[in-house]
Amino acid sequence: MTASRPASRSRTLHMVGNAHIDPVWLWRWPEGLQEIRATFQSAADRMDEYPDFVFTCDSVMYLEWIERHDPQLFSTIRKRVAEGRWQVVGGWWIEPDCNIPSGESFVRQALYGQRYLLEKFGTASTVGCNLDPFGHNAMLPQLLRKAGMDGYMFLRPGPHEQVLPGQFFHWEAPDGSRVLAYRLPNEYCSPGQDIGGHLDKSLALMPPDEPELMVFYGVGNHGGGPTKANIESIRRLDALGGLPALRLSHPEAYFERIRGREDVPVHAGELQHHGPGCYSSHSGVKQWNRRAENELQRAEKWAAVAGTVTGEAYPLEKFAEAWKLVLFNQFHDILAGTSIRSAYEDARDDYGRARSIAAEVFNRSVQAVARRIDIPLRERTQPLVVFNPHPWELRADIEAEYLHAAGAALTDDEGTPVPVQHTRSEVAMAGSRARITFPATVPPLGHRVYHLLPGSRQDPAAGCAPVHATGTGLENAHLRLEIDPSTGWLSSLYDKDAGTELLPERPGPHAVVVDDPSDTWGHRVRAYDKAEGAFGCTRVRLVESGPVRAVLRVESSYRRSLLAEEFVLSAGSRHVEVRTTVDWQEKLKLLKLRFPTALSDVTATHEIPYGHLERTPDGTEEPAQAWVDVTGTLPDGRRAGLAVANDGKYGHDVHGGEIGMTALRSPVYAWHEPQQLDPDGVYEYLDQGRQEFRMLLIPHGEDWRAADPVRRAAELNQPAFALLETFHEGPLPQRAAYADDGGGSVLVTVVKGDEDGTGDVVVRACESAGRAATARIALPMLGERSFEAAFGPCEIKTFRVPRDPRLPVTETDLLELPLEEDTQEDPEPPAGPPAGGPDQDGASGAGQDSASGKERDGGAAGG
Repeated sequence: MTASRPASRSRTLHMVGNAHIDPVWLWRWPEGLQEIRATFQSAADRMDEYPDFVFTCDSVMYLEWIERHDPQLFSTIRKRVAEGRWQVVGGWWIEPDCNIPSGESFVRQALYGQRYLLEKFGTASTVGCNLDPFGHNAMLPQLLRKAGMDGYMFLRPGPHEQVLPGQFFHWEAPDGSRVLAYRLPNEYCSPGQDIGGHLDKSLALMPPDEPELMVFYGVGNHGGGPTKANIESIRRLDALGGLPALRLSHPEAYFERIRGREDVPVHAGELQHHGPGCYSSHSGVKQWNRRAENELQRAEKWAAVAGTVTGEAYPLEKFAEAWKLVLFNQFHDILAGTSIRSAYEDARDDYGRARSIAAEVFNRSVQAVARRIDIPLRERTQPLVVFNPHPWELRADIEAEYLHAAGAALTDDEGTPVPVQHTRSEVAMAGSRARITFPATVPPLGHRVYHLLPGSRQDPAAGCAPVHATGTGLENAHLRLEIDPSTGWLSSLYDKDAGTELLPERPGPHAVVVDDPSDTWGHRVRAYDKAEGAFGCTRVRLVESGPVRAVLRVESSYRRSLLAEEFVLSAGSRHVEVRTTVDWQEKLKLLKLRFPTALSDVTATHEIPYGHLERTPDGTEEPAQAWVDVTGTLPDGRRAGLAVANDGKYGHDVHGGEIGMTALRSPVYAWHEPQQLDPDGVYEYLDQGRQEFRMLLIPHGEDWRAADPVRRAAELNQPAFALLETFHEGPLPQRAAYADDGGGSVLVTVVKGDEDGTGDVVVRACESAGRAATARIALPMLGERSFEAAFGPCEIKTFRVPRDPRLPVTETDLLELPLEEDTQEDPEPPAGPPAGGPDQDGASGAGQDSASGKERDGGAAGG
């Protein structure tokens, strides 16, 4: 099967003509659009000149741009696609950063990309392609496989950054899904002239005895594509006979040749690390992205509810417009924070437009529901409707502003008094408006009406026990914390339920300033651990205390930079919220917030898109989504842990029992080593000025799953919404639920209208604990309909639920198309019983359907 000599003519090199085009990087998108047009026209011209030339492109959005701006060229491309000479790979809207987007964003990359290809060309991609991104999360094989792709091409990490079992290998996700992955040798682009040197470098990096391999060529980054000189040099080099046979080809032809091989090794887990600075560069774009993702998913859920409950039309086209804006700005050089400063003016506006669409749809949907709630007149009161965006019961403190508050009391929908506490209003004009906070319990993906009353009466028996507060400490029924005024951080975090102290006797510094001379990407960096100082505490004070919560404010400074952290402990809460404001004035520095614990022998678990992964706690800078956990052994031998959740931070490290969160970085915009900064140069630095974000500190016992950081982080990122209402008659009760996932390890993340516009409801759920489970998902908004499904560990499933109860619930792929038989071998089932809450045991109910589909019990998570 193998060749005896590297240059044997029995070997074949598949030469793939392509053009990697960055629509935004050192230029803004109008220039990128023009270059896409010019490059695609050049590729079409080469096809006229060379009958055997084949062109390959990814990023489906480029085709939509051409369709919109150059219909004649698009017609030519359609003709060449039909001939097989224009090959579309990737199947995603754009080449995104492959660590920072949420799991649902990766679904939408394929949903909009593959469906566009099917609509315009009658075929979809079978090979995924992300050549330029800076790392690849471990869930991608499942996300690719369930979007119709069984192959994957990438370049980074290179051989010097991660050793892999071969040039190509089966890449396995935590659920056991596999794709055949190929690491491109050398580069994805080539010089515009002779490519002999490019071929020599590529061959030197590849196995010398593989009979078939693949090399990309063509001018890239700013576009260009294969040139006449490229193609002529391939012909000349092939005729010389000193290289393997050079074949003008495309990726699918290559993958077809190696799919059936039985000697392909397996790699389980992620593909990292390249450019760890990308996890935290440009805090602004990362927070814009997090908020847009969550606001769109919230709007979709409530638009689906409003569509079934009130008859409001589901705005499919508006959601498509908004999601495509988000997906475009997830392009790796935008979301990674590595583009020029002016490009982020465009990104800010695009994310703002997407969020505005989400806000408009969400508001219209909840208003449509609210005005149909039956709220009888009650003199001298005002109704307040709280909307829960999650398909599980929500218990949270709600903040709401209202007019003319001389004082207020509150009752729920049944007239039971609810504790209420005044807090800081956004309005400085005393007496015009007031802001309150109160504990609410709201049904799953549902609403509940509360009633504001005049006066300030309180019923001490209502709600949970109050929080005991001092000038430096807070305590409720579950937690006790103490702040050390000399450091500005916790000296004690005591879990009363477990009887454990989580902090060491002498915790290290918290807000650490790190010397960071690396470029915008953080090339050549493994860890940000060169601390040069820490913020010093200037003041600790109690700023709020009452029957609902207490708040301690800690103010600190470092040179000209200021930091304020407010510790919020609510009555009955099992976590501490930390509200952070930073005014950052440092350059070529990094702010690392450290969370020390007394734990040893720790397991470090990081949330990744639609999953989680255990990593070695050696201080390496790692990408994570909304939470990171350390679980280990306390000095007394007991097991415990701490999870830290966030609402927009992605760079983390775990060193021993200590979590580090990179709050911000301040390199120069779009600075790429080996270029050195001129000491007299005038530069613009990232993350200067003010930013705000929130965190949760979640102590727990020996298993992080019991604390459910997945749901707690979701509640932090999609908070409840309170709407002042009026009195009116209506068909809806004052308390109602519309979708319920049971609250176990299977988490419903998406409830939306179907992409075909038929009125069906699409539900997506994922198993979050890494253990097989059976879930019962209820949809009261469809007449008490429910269905059961079996999930493998970390498995994602999508269901189509018709409004007509006579039609069955069906499982679909991520494109919302019927499932086809998957021929990949099922992994070994896991040991142990299924995980899940008491509501996930599969109890039958009225209107229940079975939609388990093909059961796949999954395999162990890869490291």
